[in-house]
Amino acid sequence: MKYFKFLIVGVFFGIVLVKSEAVSWYRIFEMFKFQSFHMYGIICSAVGIGILFLQLTKRLKIKNIKGNPIDLISKEKGITRYLLGGSIFGLGWALAGACPGPMYVLLGTGVWSMILVIGAALLGTFVYGLLKDKLPH
Repeated sequence: MKYFKFLIVGVFFGIVLVKSEAVSWYRIFEMFKFQSFHMYGIICSAVGIGILFLQLTKRLKIKNIKGNPIDLISKEKGITRYLLGGSIFGLGWALAGACPGPMYVLLGTGVWSMILVIGAALLGTFVYGLLKDKLPH
């Protein structure tokens, strides 16, 4: 029961993704072929809202639910890791037809081949955890 609220939010998020067609393989295919603005509109809207709320959090010094200040830790600047990581992420997204969030939504809608994709994503995360200290960051 402790995590029930997260389950409810996840189910709601999944419904929104399905209804907006953000998990549609055809929409993702159109995006990668630059044939439709639909997915770019969703992504740009999410990035814009994220920037807006992040700036509001910083400027208004908003606190978390426990009353503690929200600390935003700055990351090292480095273009190579973002280009390499983004390229690997994009290739995986293009090959699987789904990014990490919608993989579970697609499994929930009955796309059983996502079990293989989720397994591969978990394996990749595990391997990264093993190699993390040896990789340049």
